[in-house]
Amino acid sequence: MVRPRRRHQHRRSCPRHHLTPRGQGTEVSDNTSVPPSDLSPSEEYGQRLQARKRQVAHFENLHLRCGNLRLLTVVATLLAAWFSLHNDAFSLWWLFIGLAAFLAIAVIHAKVLRHRACAARAVDFYRKGLARIEDRWAGTGQTDTRSNLPDHQASLYATDLDLFGPGSLFELLSQARTRIGEDTLAHWLLSPSPLAEIKERHVAVSELRPCLDLREDIAVLGEAREGADDLKVGLHPEALTQWAEAPNRLKHHFLRWLALALSLLSIASVILWAERGEKIPFFLLLAAASILTASLHKQTAEVLHSTGHALKDLRLLASLLSRLEREHFESPRLHSLRQQLSSHHLPASQAIARLRTIGDYIDALDSPILRALNVSLLYSVQVAYAAESWRSAHGTAVRSWLAATGEAEALLSLSAYSYEHPADPFPEFIEGPPCLIAEQLGHPLIPSAKCVRNSVSLCGETRVLLISGSNMSGKSTLMRAVGINTVLAMAGAPVRAQRMQLTPLQIGASILINDSLQEGSSRFYAEITRLHHICTLAEKNPPVLFLLDELLQGTNSKDRLIGAEGVVNALLESGAIGLISTHDLALTNIGEQRDPRLHNVHLQDEIVDGKMKFDFKLQDGVVTKSNGIELMRLIGLKV
Repeated sequence: MVRPRRRHQHRRSCPRHHLTPRGQGTEVSDNTSVPPSDLSPSEEYGQRLQARKRQVAHFENLHLRCGNLRLLTVVATLLAAWFSLHNDAFSLWWLFIGLAAFLAIAVIHAKVLRHRACAARAVDFYRKGLARIEDRWAGTGQTDTRSNLPDHQASLYATDLDLFGPGSLFELLSQARTRIGEDTLAHWLLSPSPLAEIKERHVAVSELRPCLDLREDIAVLGEAREGADDLKVGLHPEALTQWAEAPNRLKHHFLRWLALALSLLSIASVILWAERGEKIPFFLLLAAASILTASLHKQTAEVLHSTGHALKDLRLLASLLSRLEREHFESPRLHSLRQQLSSHHLPASQAIARLRTIGDYIDALDSPILRALNVSLLYSVQVAYAAESWRSAHGTAVRSWLAATGEAEALLSLSAYSYEHPADPFPEFIEGPPCLIAEQLGHPLIPSAKCVRNSVSLCGETRVLLISGSNMSGKSTLMRAVGINTVLAMAGAPVRAQRMQLTPLQIGASILINDSLQEGSSRFYAEITRLHHICTLAEKNPPVLFLLDELLQGTNSKDRLIGAEGVVNALLESGAIGLISTHDLALTNIGEQRDPRLHNVHLQDEIVDGKMKFDFKLQDGVVTKSNGIELMRLIGLKV
């Protein structure tokens, strides 16, 4: 796709098809480093969006012209043939010339349609980018639900922090084209990464941040068929990996060459039959081919079936790998990923392209003509041996290729988020006891215009913040903001804060707890079960950051106070830190007066002109008033 040249483009995006980055500001560090540019991300996206729209209009115009030319070619050819026929000078050359012209225009037309489809995809790519920058992104991205989360650490916070589903963190972040890319990003969000890997991702994301051309190229990859929706790769990584690592079923490799020899001899026998009328050689060879086909039928059928299922949608994967292989990377992690994309000195893209060709051969067996010629040409036997040969040569590398592809896509997703939110820094990891300090922390899923930021400190003597406040004052939102930014930090992504320092942490949350009619459990039972899982998790490394909203609200005040104090003590003894919210002021008594490791803070409200007003700002101390009665009176209850 042709791109218009613009001044300073090399400063804002990685050069295309160059061996080394030319731009300035590509230095990487543990903190945010936005490349110098005369345009903001929204301005850059806006200019590129308009340029791609002009390309769509240009190729649409060419599409109409090609359509008209094809029609004119047919009409002109028929008219020329008619005139020559009536002038007794009819010649087949008119038909040949017309057919050649028609085919040439058809080839050009197909190319124009591909360019138009790619330009349209680029328009969609930049529209979605602007929507993310302008906080209009909810419902426009990938909404992986991850509905079947296992009952382990991931289920202790994924739903509570809106990691998946519509309007989720995953939808905001993910730009993956393959399932393996989605899975890799989801894994990073669901499991805290080792500190060494996090720091490597910081460097890689910093290098990828200005690479707009790379992200755009990957976004528009695909067949680009007219009217086809192939923006998503339907690749089945598990099936492909299992097939690649499975043992071969066809053991005797000399039979492959025997099958090839018999098929060539069969073709020669057909020619001999046509020229000299000799039938016997053909039928003898056909009998031999039938015997060989029958003897290998079971193994061949198994190979073709398993291979055909595993080799779906490889064309786009090959294109994606090829695009990644053309990039030159400086950061150690990206350089290592690029080195993974090879097998026996053959680039992964070429190996996958060969495998895709084998898959096309298998699909061709559905043709009635090939079915009729299958036995005489030993077509299925040769294709099965070709698939087995590929597996022997490259099968052990497939898992590595897919892992590298998934990680590259996840890093590209994080780099896009970093580019589109230049004010969000990378967190700073520190050593020592469990600690989290965040200045001007905000929730990344809340639009910037509505997001109220707070500073939070869990460090030194303060191990727990006990947040009191009235209904709707923002206690749960604050806890989610702390939790989701910790998820981002432990995934290697930038965070929504002015500054954030923390030690490695894992999250245990009890925010969205509901009863279950299917399991016959009450909300209280579901909550204490979750608390048990969190306490068990706190015995492991890294230390736990617990987020407990309205702790033990499903029981009476006496049991609640005793239970809350016991749970908090157990977590603190395990080395955990965290936040606990409540609107029951009795629970605030377990704060500084009983344990200096607990610090009371609150969120306040006030009634102005008969309406409840909240500033959502965190303040020291215990809340001084409750709004329950006021809320009941405001809606008309006589209390």
